[in-house]
Amino acid sequence: MEIRAGQVVFHCVEHGTGRPVLVLHGAGVDHREAEACFEPALDGVAGLRRVYPDLPGMGRTAAPETLRSADGVVDTLLRFADEVTAGAAYLLVGHSAGAYFAQAMAARRPERVAGLALVCPLLPGVREVPGHRVVAGSGEIGDDVFRSYFVIQTPEMLERYRRHVEPAAALVDEAALERIGERWALTPGHTPPYPGPTVVVAGRLDSTVGYAAAVDLVHHYPHASLAVVDDAGHALPHEQPELLRALLADWLVRVERSASAGRADGKPSTRTGPS
Repeated sequence: MEIRAGQVVFHCVEHGTGRPVLVLHGAGVDHREAEACFEPALDGVAGLRRVYPDLPGMGRTAAPETLRSADGVVDTLLRFADEVTAGAAYLLVGHSAGAYFAQAMAARRPERVAGLALVCPLLPGVREVPGHRVVAGSGEIGDDVFRSYFVIQTPEMLERYRRHVEPAAALVDEAALERIGERWALTPGHTPPYPGPTVVVAGRLDSTVGYAAAVDLVHHYPHASLAVVDDAGHALPHEQPELLRALLADWLVRVERSASAGRADGKPSTRTGPS
């Protein structure tokens, strides 16, 4: 499916019907990784329409020359959200760089975001990043990218990498990502923290972004749950699927509770948190 948002035509896939859930993948991959990781956790939940777009410059979504910053990507994603949701409130899930964009989207349009899930989020304050360490497997299978990404290096994880991660590399527009990366820092906002139900999940062994900066987010978001998962790296959604499913299930319960509280207070059901 293709959806135009300004000058960008997004390629995306979707499953289910009901409240929209936008799931944003990280850098250097495409919707297939997010779909493989999050669809098992969301598929069994009734009333969710899961939408997995290819981000600009990745997969089958081209990035026009006019797209030259992370701020531009966020603006484009907000237009995409407007188009795909037809104005309804939506849930927002992001992994890695997708979580970086998701944070900004929720900050700029809090009234439209019913819940925010950040998994191994890329953050501007990344610090205390641990060295890479393998916790399962010989450390001798797969290519260099696999071995530097996964800390659980079993044949099962290698198969997931080869099916859902590796194929996207050939589709990456490296020039576009370099162009956007030159202005990667988002313009600081001056709005209150996103007030809705939030979950932050980090891998204790994440040698890409670490977990220390993610821990700080529990103090930033007033309704955030935080999980730092041992024996998981940046590929946490692959390596710890059952735990991720449980954490997202708890988050979805809180989303529904927040929506119900809004309806009981006479507020529009599309809002979440205090107005």
